[in-house]
Amino acid sequence: MARINLRGMGVALITPFLKDKSIDYNSLARLIDYQIKNGVDYIVALGTTAETPALTTAEKEELKKFIASRVAKRVPLVVGCGGNNTAAVAAEVADIDTSLFDAVLSVVPYYNKPSQEGIYQHYSAISQASKLPVILYNVPGRTGVNMSAETTLRLAYDHHNIVAVKEASGNINQMDEIIQQKPEEFNVISGDDGITFPLINLGAIGVISVIGNAFPKEFAKMVRLALSGDYENARHIHHRFNQLFNLLFVDGNPAGVKCLLHAMGFIENELRLPLVPTRITTYEKIRRVLDSFES
Repeated sequence: MARINLRGMGVALITPFLKDKSIDYNSLARLIDYQIKNGVDYIVALGTTAETPALTTAEKEELKKFIASRVAKRVPLVVGCGGNNTAAVAAEVADIDTSLFDAVLSVVPYYNKPSQEGIYQHYSAISQASKLPVILYNVPGRTGVNMSAETTLRLAYDHHNIVAVKEASGNINQMDEIIQQKPEEFNVISGDDGITFPLINLGAIGVISVIGNAFPKEFAKMVRLALSGDYENARHIHHRFNQLFNLLFVDGNPAGVKCLLHAMGFIENELRLPLVPTRITTYEKIRRVLDSFES
């Protein structure tokens, strides 16, 4: 099994919609080209930021083919595949076209609130089903349960094709424990733009980014500077984006980044229910920060 290089900045790609809520493939194509032209290291399709719970099965299959075709092997491509029915997720993972994708990103099962043993067994089933490298995704703010450092490390040591974890628990001590005790070839990736800089200082290899949808060149530069040990210049970029980190999530993700991309002229400011656009006050604050970047 070929390993994927996850060092640097991956982008959790949004799904643009038109005013009638259909998928805006023209804007999606432009956004993919914008990412690659501006130096993203890899792209993540059909993650949480893509509003996958609001997409039909047919739409997800069409998006997989469209995104893979547009990326055209210019950068590695990761596909999101998760859920709270282990058998269904394992079957879906087993069916992924390995000619189109380089790895699978799979979120901790949500709503069911499994025990740590349940999480371990869930990912073990996915590992056994997958012909691609698997990236764990721990985001307890969305799933309702935290995957402990012990469980992450157990999976990393027991399954050779589980190659990384996207950590968005917000618990720096937990992330640091994983970094200190992990197998050498297992990677820790930030799942939160705002803590990417300090997490790289601790030993993470990069980020799967939301803000990178809008600022791929600038945020990728911050990641690369930090990875090269140029912390002073990396910190300067990190602080420049600090206000935006908060604004992009105050009304939920991807409402914030879609608001930002709309203000930049990339997409319509459309989401599918139950998600709605940011409040006007948030939009105005994002617009002001964007104006300050352009001045």
